[in-house]
Amino acid sequence: MSIQKSVEIKAGLERPLTLTPHQFNLENQLTYTLEELEKGKRFRIVFQSIPGRPQTYQGYLKLKTNYPERPLITIRIRGRIHRGKQG
Repeated sequence: MSIQKSVEIKAGLERPLTLTPHQFNLENQLTYTLEELEKGKRFRIVFQSIPGRPQTYQGYLKLKTNYPERPLITIRIRGRIHRGKQG
């Protein structure tokens, strides 16, 4: 069974925002997709756990932007997956 969570990013300035994946250090525990919801204004990142053994993880996804005021966005990720009770 996999678990899914999402994060939304909104452009904070009047000009369009572009996001480009830069660095992700949880490749063995999670996958992610970057979706543009509203061109240049709203984005969603959907993280999904890779099914497997119970684990605790902590890491980040770094995204490059076209904003010189904020050239890099870091999304910190923390999670714990434990085995549920079987009945």
